[in-house]
Amino acid sequence: MTTRCGYAAIVGAPNAGKSTLLNQIAGAKLSIVTPKAQTTRFRILGIIMRGEAQILLVDTPGIFAPRRRLDRLMVQAAWSGAADADLVLLVVDARTGLGEPVRAIAEGLAGRRVWLVLNKIDLTPRPKLLPLSATLHALLPFERSFMVSAASGDGVAALIAAIAEAMPEGPHLYPGDDLTDLPDRLLAAEIVREQIFLQTHEEVPYVVTVETERFETRADGSLRIEAMVYVARPGHKAIVIGEKGQRIREIGTRARAVLAELLERPVHLFLHVKERPGWDEETARLRAIGLEEKR
Repeated sequence: MTTRCGYAAIVGAPNAGKSTLLNQIAGAKLSIVTPKAQTTRFRILGIIMRGEAQILLVDTPGIFAPRRRLDRLMVQAAWSGAADADLVLLVVDARTGLGEPVRAIAEGLAGRRVWLVLNKIDLTPRPKLLPLSATLHALLPFERSFMVSAASGDGVAALIAAIAEAMPEGPHLYPGDDLTDLPDRLLAAEIVREQIFLQTHEEVPYVVTVETERFETRADGSLRIEAMVYVARPGHKAIVIGEKGQRIREIGTRARAVLAELLERPVHLFLHVKERPGWDEETARLRAIGLEEKR
């Protein structure tokens, strides 16, 4: 039987639901999800098997106007993911429709093989969907269109089946039981960062990064993970730690539970917080979270 394998990149504006869609298709938590925009910072690969087709689904950072080096590398990672893919899925939040960010992304995808995925249809009045789809098709000649709710899964099965059929013929590139190429050390850091997003407010999550400094298997099979949380300013350090260390303990507790479920073993998680102004301009810090300058 003929095997298929190819890359499908998920692109879109921040908060369009790209990571939720990846997790829904994969049936597992591969990319962190929060209500805040610009949560995803680097390309995340989901390895999806459908029959004889292996779909290499790439979740990319939201595309927006960058202001700092971290932002520039995030946007660069998103465009790179689109350029390297056999198929691009432009995910559009049906509630917000065609804004300037979506228009700019669509223009940047001209000439590529692109499908439109209207997301959050469960939160959007039905009469709005077809006119919005027509408006988007007038902007870019999409090969196909799908209407889905990444959160509930509505419409996602049809999308997956279509992607599988659209992949080029060729051998599989990963073992069939692999879910991602994301290293466990990086996954651990991302789960901690997700909890920081969920438990702090305003600008704090955007000036925080997390690095796993120790990841080892203990004699009883459990994991010992030590992670450093870098913050940009003293005030942010106080917010992340919380009164008498209450918030950092809660961040650790919730992250530990998620990691234990994902890694299928007990986890001992130790978090430290350190002030490091300008970390978002440092090559070493950016490389640690999977971002490198393209020459």
